[in-house]
Amino acid sequence: MQFPQWLELISVASLAIAGICAVVIIIDLFAGHTQHMWIMDIVWPITALYFGPLALWGYFKWGRLSTHRRIMEAKQRGKEPPGRKKPFWQMCAIATTHCGAGCVLGDITAEWVMVLFPLTLFGRKIFGAWAVDFVLAFLFGIAFQYFTIKPMRNLSARQGLVAALKADTLALTAWQIGMYGWMAVTTFLIFGREISKTVPVFWFMMQIAMWFGFLTSYPVNWWLLKQGIKEKM
Repeated sequence: MQFPQWLELISVASLAIAGICAVVIIIDLFAGHTQHMWIMDIVWPITALYFGPLALWGYFKWGRLSTHRRIMEAKQRGKEPPGRKKPFWQMCAIATTHCGAGCVLGDITAEWVMVLFPLTLFGRKIFGAWAVDFVLAFLFGIAFQYFTIKPMRNLSARQGLVAALKADTLALTAWQIGMYGWMAVTTFLIFGREISKTVPVFWFMMQIAMWFGFLTSYPVNWWLLKQGIKEKM
C-alpha cells in the first residue's frame, strides 16, 4: 500500500523524535535520577514513545520531583515529598500514563507477535490483533499496578493482585477503547484497508491511537483516584 510521501516523512520523524525523547529520559534516570517507585523508571520512557517531547517535558517537570533521592531527603527533613504537592489534575495525568504504559507495552508486543503469527477473527486480522492486544495489555497493566499498589499499601501478594484488578481494569479497558477507536477510523475510513505493521505509518497511527487512549482513560483514572481505588502518584 502506497502512502503520500509527506505522511511517510511525518511518520518517520515522529517515531524518531519519540525514540530520542525516550533515550534522553533513560539516560537521565541512569544519571542518578531514578524514581522512588521503580516502576516509574519504566513508565516514563514508554510514555515518551507516544507523547514524545510532551513526555520529556512532563518527566523533567514532574518526574524529577519524585526521584528516590529527593523523597528520601524530604523525609529526613520531616517535610512532605515535593511530588505530593502536585495539583490533582497532574496526579491524574501521571496515573493515566502509568496505566497506559502497561497497555502500550502489551499493544506493541502483541502487534509484533501478530506479524509472526497472524490471527484472524470475523474475517479480519485487525480483530485478531485487538484480541491479543487486550490480553497482553491487561496482563502488563495489572502487573504495573500490582508493583505500585502492593508496596504502597503494604499488602500481601493476593491482596495486591485483587487491589490491582480493582484499580486498573476499568482504566485500561477505557484506554484500549480509545486506541481501538482511532485504529478503526484509520483502517475502515481513512485508508480503507489494514496497514502493514512493518511500515512507519502504522506505528505513527499507533502513536496517535495512544493519545486517544489517554483521553478516554483520563476521566476514568480521575474517578478511581477520587474514590481512593487507585493511589495518587
